[in-house]
Amino acid sequence: MTVSVTTSGSGMSAQRVSRIKAVGGLLRHPAIAFGVMISAAWLVVVLTVHWWAPYDPYESVGERLRSPNGDHWFGTDALGRDVFTRVLYGARQSLPISVAVIACALLIGGLLGAVAGYFGKRVDTVVMRLVDVTMAFPPILLAMAVAAALGPGLRNGFIAMVVVWWPIYARLLRAQVMAMKHKEHVEAAVSIGATRSRILRRHVLPLSFTGVMVNATVDLGQVVLLTASLSFLGLGALPPAPEWGAMITEGAKNFYQWWIALAPGLAMVTVVLGINFLGDGLRDVLDVKVASK
Repeated sequence: MTVSVTTSGSGMSAQRVSRIKAVGGLLRHPAIAFGVMISAAWLVVVLTVHWWAPYDPYESVGERLRSPNGDHWFGTDALGRDVFTRVLYGARQSLPISVAVIACALLIGGLLGAVAGYFGKRVDTVVMRLVDVTMAFPPILLAMAVAAALGPGLRNGFIAMVVVWWPIYARLLRAQVMAMKHKEHVEAAVSIGATRSRILRRHVLPLSFTGVMVNATVDLGQVVLLTASLSFLGLGALPPAPEWGAMITEGAKNFYQWWIALAPGLAMVTVVLGINFLGDGLRDVLDVKVASK
């Protein structure tokens, strides 16, 4: 009994050590390390900004259209609100909704694509024709059309972006499942009488998600930009919400007060840069191909 427990404990210890080494190996990749550093910094901002932000993002705190200075690092806007504070709070608008868009698109598209790829025939035909129709439109135009039909607002913008993104994951996971369902371990499961749903759930899907997750990481930066684009056009977040695209719209109205648009623009650059570095690093390490829109 003692020997058995010791062996089991050492086995679990070896597994933990191997996982730690794997994580350490990923972080030694320069692109992944840089991407994790930037993404982690913005995650901290999203979770903690309400505790340490210098001002209220909705309240006038100083002179209108004041240039950057020691009290207001990115100046003030047309209503006297601190631009630096609004940029920080803008991360709480743009980043969570972008993650939610990717999660919902992955859930909807992944489920439909997996079912289409595994069962084939009429199911595959129906799902893929729906994917083809959706992807026939340029993503930004389709998102604008859906958002305009539903009305302005962050919730409707969220729905529009899910409509744009789910076909990517349906097509990608369908291809992964079709390649995986002919592997030896799947045929072995069929030979012992496993049901089709169990085979799909336990033997196909877990091995089909590597490329999908890398693609989701890369797409996250694009969703951040699309969120800001819809708000810039008046189809996303509505004033006075501190959202990056809406802030850039305000900066366009006050063209000579360059700091109003520059601050949220720099924030988006850092977020998208960090996410792209992370996604590209994961793609290089895992050696997968990322689907393009």
